[in-house]
Amino acid sequence: MKVAVAGGTGLTGRHVVETLTAVGHEPVVLARGRGVDLLTGAGLDSALAGVDAIIDVSNVTTMKRKVAVGFFEQAGRNLLAAAARAGVRHHVVLSIVGIDRVASGYYQGKLRQEAVVRDRGVPWSVLRATQFHEFAGQLLDRLPGPIAFMPRLTVQPIAVREVAEALVALAADEPRGMAGELAGPRVESLVTMARRLIAAGGARRRPVLPLWVPGPMGHGGLLPSGPGARGVRTFDQWLAEGGPGSGF
Repeated sequence: MKVAVAGGTGLTGRHVVETLTAVGHEPVVLARGRGVDLLTGAGLDSALAGVDAIIDVSNVTTMKRKVAVGFFEQAGRNLLAAAARAGVRHHVVLSIVGIDRVASGYYQGKLRQEAVVRDRGVPWSVLRATQFHEFAGQLLDRLPGPIAFMPRLTVQPIAVREVAEALVALAADEPRGMAGELAGPRVESLVTMARRLIAAGGARRRPVLPLWVPGPMGHGGLLPSGPGARGVRTFDQWLAEGGPGSGF
């Protein structure tokens, strides 16, 4: 099966491409570095020729609602229009658990992405997943200063490789619409994850202090609330295997 991967050079996309290759599918990477621009549509028609399914893990780094909504709406419309012209049979999108409960500019963008997918006529599946094991480190990288004020959140982190495997299995199956919530095996404190990551040498050493977060986000809003699969690789296992450099 020939499968296009939108955002195939990013963190999740690289794992998706590796998983597709490992199970005998033919990946097609959709990325600007490969001559494909989701925001302008350039290169999409030629790249999707003969493609059976698309896995969309494209992303934009922002917390601003306008930027996030603009990116996911434009990229989604262009990708789905090209998919319809190419006769793609299944469009799979990675989304995030809790985006309909937690107020966030970025999450508003993901909600718009889901809406575009539902409305464009290409058979689809949306897999919502929880944060990755890398989440604490990504936040630490964005926090300047000698003290890291980490949001006091509970999360259920999952290994990126397990998310990639789930997306590939979903793409090979029949379209399912909303395909459930994929989460890691254990609920964790984000503050504790950050401290353990620093202690393991995976981030710059400094004190981590909890920062209270109001509303649903600070009261379990990022945890799964519906049915779905659960991963097996814990945050502790990920750290023991090398954390960000482990490949999982």
